[in-house]
Amino acid sequence: MAATAVRYLRSVGAPTTAAAPADPHPRPALRAVRDDERAPLDPAAFRSVLGHFASGVTVITSPGEPGPAGFACQSFASLSLDPPLVAFMVARTSTTWPRIARAGVFCVNVLGAGQGELCRGFAVSGGDKFAGVRHTAAPATGSPRLAGVPAWIDCTVQAVHTGGDHLIVVGRVEALGTDPAAAAHGPLLFHRGSFGHFRP
Repeated sequence: MAATAVRYLRSVGAPTTAAAPADPHPRPALRAVRDDERAPLDPAAFRSVLGHFASGVTVITSPGEPGPAGFACQSFASLSLDPPLVAFMVARTSTTWPRIARAGVFCVNVLGAGQGELCRGFAVSGGDKFAGVRHTAAPATGSPRLAGVPAWIDCTVQAVHTGGDHLIVVGRVEALGTDPAAAAHGPLLFHRGSFGHFRP
């Protein structure tokens, strides 16, 4: 499956070499914020309301230095079919993102039902997140592809945009694949602070 996906992406012109490292902290143009631009929102209310949107859960990984890097991410989406692009959002305060930016490549590991503990392991800051976690190298970039995930998307960093206190990372898909046995159990979902699952 992976070889077929790689051949397809090469046939549509996806580059197979790693892109130049991205700026880990791109800066927006500076200007004063007008009073009418300040949203009168309580941060707790913002999180509570937006928490009603159920999402899938991923782990973004990269062959960083001095070892592999990774973090749990629910802000992930498909962006474009032609060219094949995906996007994820990461906090500007993330200590893992600069390592991924320097590598210029990443793999999106889509988590399945029953992988909540794996997600929690990658959601914490510091420590060796890969301790005891089985993984292999993704075929195009060498980023860690976690064992037992229903799907994976191997990417190079295409662009990084600012979005308030987050960065919007656009990735060019180089290879992708699925594990039908893992996918049969359904996805891991996140809703209002808790994990859940959906049976197809």
